[in-house]
Formats: sequence, C-alpha cells, structure tokens
Amino acid sequence: MPKIRSRVSATAATSNPLSTTPVMPTARLTLPETGFLRQPQVLAFVPISKSTLWRRIQARTFPDPVKLSQRVTVWRAEDIRRWIAQQGAPV
Repeated sequence: MPKIRSRVSATAATSNPLSTTPVMPTARLTLPETGFLRQPQVLAFVPISKSTLWRRIQARTFPDPVKLSQRVTVWRAEDIRRWIAQQGAPV
C-alpha cells in the first residue's frame, strides 16, 4: 500500500490550527529607542488587536500615527515607549 504524504509543513503541524496570524517570537524583540514602527511591529509590543488599536487612536488614548505616504502609516518609537511606561505608572 503506498504511503500518503501530507502537504502540511512541520511548522504548520505544530502551530495552533485556529491561529491565522503569524506568531512573532517575543524573546528577541526589543523596542528601538528612536525610529518608526509599522502596525505589525507596534502590535508585537502592545498586546491588543488591530481593531482595539484603532479604537484607542480614535478615542485619543493611544499615540497618533504618522502618515508617511498615502499607504504608509507609522508610529514614533518614542511615543510607543512613553505610552507603555504610562500604562504601568500609578494614577
């Protein structure tokens, strides 16, 4: 009887089958001191969804993005660092 080969890769077989977003390893990620971050980079440091991110921007509870061009939106790393530090600060 011939062997049936699966087309599922080794990483797909070990990952969460319900997850559709790629998982970024957080052990090596460091937030840069300066520069710009795109949305996936911001979300790697801030554990919220894309929808929540834009809701917080609209509510003015998250740093405003910077439009570099019509299709490129970024955040200043300094603003994200400051926002993260403020989240842990006592009221």
